[in-house]
Amino acid sequence: MNPKRFLPILQWLPGYGRVTLASDLLAAVIVTIMLIPQSLAYAMLAGLPPQVGLYASIAPLLVYALFGTSRTLAVGPVAVVSLMTAAAVSQVAPQGSPEYLAAALVLALMSGLILTLMGLARLGFLANFLSHPVISGFITATGLIIAAGQLQHLLGVDAGGQHLLEALAGLVGQLGSVHPPTLLIGAAVLVFLCAARRWLRPTLVALGMAPRPADMLTKAAPLLAVALTTLATWGLGLDQRGVAVVGAVPVGLPPLTLPGFDSDLWGQLMVAALLISVVGFVESVSVGQTLAAKRRQRIDPDQELIGLGTSNIAASFTGGMPVTGGFARSVVNFDAGAETPAAGAFTALGIGLAALLLTPLIAYLPIATLAATIIVAVLTLVDVAAIKRTWDYSRSDATAMLATIAVTLGHGVESGILAGVGLSLVLHLYRSSRPHSAVVGRMPGTEHFRNVQRHRVETDARLAILRVDESLYFANARYLEDTVMALAVRRPELEHLVLACQAVNGIDASALESLEAINARLQDAGVTLHLSEVKGPVMDRLKHTAFCRELSGEVFLSTFDAWRALHGDAVSVTRQPAANEASPLTER
Repeated sequence: MNPKRFLPILQWLPGYGRVTLASDLLAAVIVTIMLIPQSLAYAMLAGLPPQVGLYASIAPLLVYALFGTSRTLAVGPVAVVSLMTAAAVSQVAPQGSPEYLAAALVLALMSGLILTLMGLARLGFLANFLSHPVISGFITATGLIIAAGQLQHLLGVDAGGQHLLEALAGLVGQLGSVHPPTLLIGAAVLVFLCAARRWLRPTLVALGMAPRPADMLTKAAPLLAVALTTLATWGLGLDQRGVAVVGAVPVGLPPLTLPGFDSDLWGQLMVAALLISVVGFVESVSVGQTLAAKRRQRIDPDQELIGLGTSNIAASFTGGMPVTGGFARSVVNFDAGAETPAAGAFTALGIGLAALLLTPLIAYLPIATLAATIIVAVLTLVDVAAIKRTWDYSRSDATAMLATIAVTLGHGVESGILAGVGLSLVLHLYRSSRPHSAVVGRMPGTEHFRNVQRHRVETDARLAILRVDESLYFANARYLEDTVMALAVRRPELEHLVLACQAVNGIDASALESLEAINARLQDAGVTLHLSEVKGPVMDRLKHTAFCRELSGEVFLSTFDAWRALHGDAVSVTRQPAANEASPLTER
């Protein structure tokens, strides 16, 4: 067994030098500045004490540096996983109770074990069942829910809700209780962060600052908001005037914690842990692959499962919460020049110093500041325009996307993603159950064959070549039978029918029986069945079957070989149809 397979650190550590160290240290400083307010905010979003966010940004980063394959992925609490954590844990324990924190630790452990086991079993491909439209719709809906849920902290009222309608209804009922100082702080931070995101970088560049430092300062704007509002709250005594603050935060490094092993609790959290694992993995791998491609690097999805899994296990034993690779902080880490996962380890050390030295100052940090930070961060994830883009390209994908958004907004995060995945699979089965096929003819003077409904081609009245553009399996086997027999009925002069199989990557047992039935029924009708361009792996399985022995015709190496052997002298050239004409055998 190659140790580098499970310990990617052995791949980059031997060549680690001073130049790389300098780049990683600089990136770590910048990401640490960004991660401190984010960690506090996302812990609050999950319904956990703020220090839990700091704890979840230390041990997981160190562990990921050992087991992760991405050179620039930054692991820690993220908005979507934090909301899913809150939604899951609130079903088993009241927020603020010791049982709530214990359940969050169990959830992190379960997610870690699921991810690690999936990695060891090399099941990274399972994440492909979450289509991009479903993930996009889920993140858009989740962003809206998170933003709506944080409005209560901006207004200084108490209004809960697990989904959008509940959150908005609670806010409407509490409008008469808005706390003006809290609203002033929250609104000011919100405006400042939005303005900084849009105008700070170009302003700094216009004033003569280099683009990269200007970009880094823009990304550090939340830390400035935290510092200013904390100082103002302490200096003006706003906490004594009703402004909600973080309060006393324990000083020190993450404690060693032991997650509970209550079988009933594990059973209640199993579905949530599985969904958090898959969603977190998809988000993390998407970011990791995008950033790796920019430097012509690659990541191993199966090893990423192990890296994220062990990171979550580490979080569960150090007082943390479920974590994954974050988009915003990973991009900042990349832009800041991080060369290896050591940048993440240095970031963990920076967060550890913050937990030791800065927690007394955090006590006066207004909750409204963290709420504004969350709102600005998650609204960048909301992509309403993607709905129209997806609808214009694929209405079935857009339907799955809209269903995910609607169910997530109306019933919560778990129901939303289950609905999206379920509908995506149903739509996939429906599409593949009606495989695209086309009668093809020879392009004059060539060995190429194209759809007779789209091109000017040569055809033979006694020969039909049907190209099948889908693998054959139980869901579409009967449809192929109907298509072939419909063609035979419409062409009474037909003597030979060739199934062109260049797009067929597999034939299951149900499809094999359908091919046997097609062969027998065509033979009874006086039509000989042939195959062409059957791929090697498919032919390897077919040649040992009764179908191959009973096939009335031949298996040709190419469609041109079949044409040359079977067509007669009565060759005609079909005209190319008008654009609005449809093929009787095809959907497109």
